[in-house]
Amino acid sequence: MEHLKKGSKKLLNAWAFYDWANSVYTLTIASSIFPLFYGTLFTSEDETIAAFGFVMKPTVLISIITAFTFLVVTFTSPILSGIADYVGNKKNFMKFFCYLGSFGCIGLYWFSKESIHISLLFYFMGLLGYWGSLVFYNSYLPDIAFDEQQDQISAKGFSLGYIGSVILLVANLGMVMTQETGAEKVEMMRYSFITVGIWWLVFSQYTFYVLPKGVSQGHKVTKDVLFNGFKELKMVWFQLKQNLRLKRYLYAFFVFSMAVQTIMLMAVYFGEKEIAWLDDAQKTQGLIVSILVIQLVAILGAVLTSIASAKYGNVKTLIVVNIIWMLLCFYAYFMITPVQFYIAAGFVGLVMGGVQSLARSTYSKFLPDTTEDTTSYFSFFDVAEKIGIVIGMTVFAVVDQISTMRNAILFLFIFFLIGIVLLFRVPKHGELN
Repeated sequence: MEHLKKGSKKLLNAWAFYDWANSVYTLTIASSIFPLFYGTLFTSEDETIAAFGFVMKPTVLISIITAFTFLVVTFTSPILSGIADYVGNKKNFMKFFCYLGSFGCIGLYWFSKESIHISLLFYFMGLLGYWGSLVFYNSYLPDIAFDEQQDQISAKGFSLGYIGSVILLVANLGMVMTQETGAEKVEMMRYSFITVGIWWLVFSQYTFYVLPKGVSQGHKVTKDVLFNGFKELKMVWFQLKQNLRLKRYLYAFFVFSMAVQTIMLMAVYFGEKEIAWLDDAQKTQGLIVSILVIQLVAILGAVLTSIASAKYGNVKTLIVVNIIWMLLCFYAYFMITPVQFYIAAGFVGLVMGGVQSLARSTYSKFLPDTTEDTTSYFSFFDVAEKIGIVIGMTVFAVVDQISTMRNAILFLFIFFLIGIVLLFRVPKHGELN
């Protein structure tokens, strides 16, 4: 492949196309088909499973594995991205995580209670592969696009990812719902994991073909290079102490993001277990339809949040969004029927669509004007978000294990409440920084 100049249309489109390739993981595996499939393995309501020397609820086990995976990503990504930048081979790292995730998805076809440890390894591979490849995918953006191109091409990637993932999910839904028996439906769910892995593997090849490998300088990896990423994070932490507005906002984000990400990761598991569906067919169709509703309403939510933030300000809008999230925790504790679940899905989509983009853009606005190395600041932001996921998922698992998932969801309202209080403490524009 000839070397394409920075900013060229072909290069930008090839980068954005990776969203088309990998977004099927988040929608089919993380958000819909796999949680449904996982629930079918445990027929008894109070069934437990033994793994790693402990006996726990199935939902607790998947929460712990998810939290552990994010912990691994949190501590390895600064090291690996530093090495990739130094020796000039970030594409090889991106390929490794892409293939790891793809084969992990395909391996989920053999997921079973009888071989739970190897099954969880496949789940771990898929989740690690997705988030690990994103580290290098995102780091390509300043290399291939000029500043004025980055917002537009990022949005294009998001759009491609949304379209591609919905297309495959609808196809997977057709595979599952056209079957007559429960066993046949479960088998189609297994095949859907294979389709995700193959889709991810095949469509990523165009991105890898066009993206530059990076220029190798013949550098050797030393101890300093290994820990350079952590040194940059430490530098940002010390700089944050001198910016009261940014520091207080980051505290608030860290707390409310714990709850937001935990709900998004566990919503379908909650719906599968706690809602009184008439039968398995209604459950499967209802949960997947709910996921599609969330995706569609999220677009409207993002637009409304953007309008509100332009009129009332980012922090005030985030406070209102967090209040809605907090009320949803109370609502979820009492909901029982499928209709109640659909209503909740609509509101989740409404606030989910805006909270993530608004949280990141608010952080960007609060960066000091003198900041040149914004990459380090956003690396710090990403690490904070992932540590928040680890804590949120762990708290959810503990409460779920000692009581119920309903109590675990209700408990999350505390994070939103603290987040709201912390947002009120963020100084307004013109106040002391």
